Amino acid sequence: MISTGSMSDPYQHCEKKLGLTRKCLELIDRYEFGASVITKSDLVLRDIDLFDSINRKSKSVLQMSLTIADDKLSKIIEPNVCSTSRRYEALKEFQKRGIPTVVWMSPFLPFLTDTEENLRTLLDYCADAGVKGIVCFNIGLTLRSGDREYYYQALDKYFPRLSGEYKARFGNSYEVNSPDNTRLMNIFHSVCEKRGIIHTPEECFRYIAEMPESQLSLFDI
Repeated sequence: MISTGSMSDPYQHCEKKLGLTRKCLELIDRYEFGASVITKSDLVLRDIDLFDSINRKSKSVLQMSLTIADDKLSKIIEPNVCSTSRRYEALKEFQKRGIPTVVWMSPFLPFLTDTEENLRTLLDYCADAGVKGIVCFNIGLTLRSGDREYYYQALDKYFPRLSGEYKARFGNSYEVNSPDNTRLMNIFHSVCEKRGIIHTPEECFRYIAEMPESQLSLFDI
């Protein structure tokens, strides 16, 4: 299984012109490896034919981030990517072809997206799109030095005075979890259990890495 997207989205805007990710997928398909990408871009639909071919020969998994159900709020917080509703549509297209999907439901922003309504709407999207699993570590985010300053500047620009509440409550903490984290995580696990969705990071990562039993290893020749 060859995976990409953990540190940088493989479907940057320049990919539409350069087609580098598509070329990589063509090689993966030719040599019958598995493939998995993590993205926030609907440009992945351009390459659905390759994901389909790879999945029929080996295994492919689309991993997509869904964190903000409200498209208007998403446009403010994630201005350079497609809307959550559009990503949901992409997941549905992969579902139609029987290509497995995993959703990253992280990060949640305290006092902005850490609501039960947001969480349940996202879970409804996932269930309707038939996702295999959801990766959600906590209802919160992490802030490194540098990232923290950038994030607070953005809060000051779009949500005045909210950075002050962050500083008072979280200080310079790396882990910034919602005050409602425990209750919301209980809802998350409960809903996933009822809908048959894998819901621990370990289970999701294991599923993504697992290859079909029928695939021969290098030493089975």
